Amino acid sequence: MAQLSNRLQRLAPSATLAMSQKSAEMKAQGIDVINMSVGEPDFNTPDHIKEAAKTAIDQNYSRYSPVPGYPELRKAIVEKLRRENGLEYTTNEILVSNGAKQSVCNTVMALVNPGEEVIIPAPYWVSYPQMALLAGGTPVFVEATFEQNFKMTAEQLEAAITPKTRLIILCSPSNPTGSVYNKEELRALANVILKHDDLFVLADEIYEHINYVGRHESIAQFPGMKERSIIVNGVSKAYAMTGWRIGYIAAPEWIVKGCNKLQGQYTSGPCSVSQKAAEFAYTESQACVEEMRQAFERRRDLIVALAKEIPGLEVNIPEGAFYLFPKCSSFFGKTAPDGSTISTSTDLAMYLLQEAHVATVGGDAFGDPACFRMSYATSDENIREAMRRIAAALAKLK
Repeated sequence: MAQLSNRLQRLAPSATLAMSQKSAEMKAQGIDVINMSVGEPDFNTPDHIKEAAKTAIDQNYSRYSPVPGYPELRKAIVEKLRRENGLEYTTNEILVSNGAKQSVCNTVMALVNPGEEVIIPAPYWVSYPQMALLAGGTPVFVEATFEQNFKMTAEQLEAAITPKTRLIILCSPSNPTGSVYNKEELRALANVILKHDDLFVLADEIYEHINYVGRHESIAQFPGMKERSIIVNGVSKAYAMTGWRIGYIAAPEWIVKGCNKLQGQYTSGPCSVSQKAAEFAYTESQACVEEMRQAFERRRDLIVALAKEIPGLEVNIPEGAFYLFPKCSSFFGKTAPDGSTISTSTDLAMYLLQEAHVATVGGDAFGDPACFRMSYATSDENIREAMRRIAAALAKLK
């Protein structure tokens, strides 16, 4: 019988997209579902960025763009990295892609050989291990628990490194936990990495500007680490531009050339109009970024306070991004009103969808089966109502 390639058979579908699809299907049936499953700002793209896109259309930016992105956008990214991060890059060290997701995948595919290991702290974004598998690599998970605020320690990293380790993926601020590595924590990790030759770190900084504890810190800032770091970022989260699909890497030129070669064969350059909008986002006023960050911080405070009132949930305080990742294992083994048993966080997420009409994502998909993820990138009203429904549904479990 005809079947798909072994490569695809190794991959799991995205749990976050699957949950979002289920909630959309229920909404289509007229059910009032509050979707807290998807990691997407609920704000519209700021008007001045949209105007830049309209101008680009009028100026006929409608042809193929260079594979690594327009020089003007790469220059704007270089200036952003210098201004905001104190990092010096050239335009030859920047590659623009179709969203930060492609930037991550490009990097993994360009650096990881079959049989090589990719260290991924757990909890992790659902796609990291799948991308490692796609490259023929082996994901190696380091358990960063609720008790350590979901952050991998230098000692844990050192213990996980083997002669086969090629890449470490680090996400700060983190999806799904909202944890943020501070400068000293990053310095300790960098010291471990620098002891090992040919070991690289992919620093996923897409949530950089959604940070509630001060200045963002990049692992690339330490002596010797710029040569070992691939920074991934983009406009999706900070500027509410998820659908525009613009991400980038900042990395040593030989890695950028490799990713450019790869990208040239399977997508070519990103959308021309989106690039001009992104260039404007980086070069004009950043007031919109701070306005959205303040709104997310207010929502963070609201959802944490409401979650702490629910018996059985253990809650940490996220320092960035727009996710809450509460521990829910106290509900495992309990029985729902229909007689089914809650055995996993995915069971709990499905129960909350069916009983409370709130879409969340079980922590199993993120490498921490004791927790589940809620996105608070939604209105204060939705957060209050969702938490009221969740509290009522959890109270029904016996």
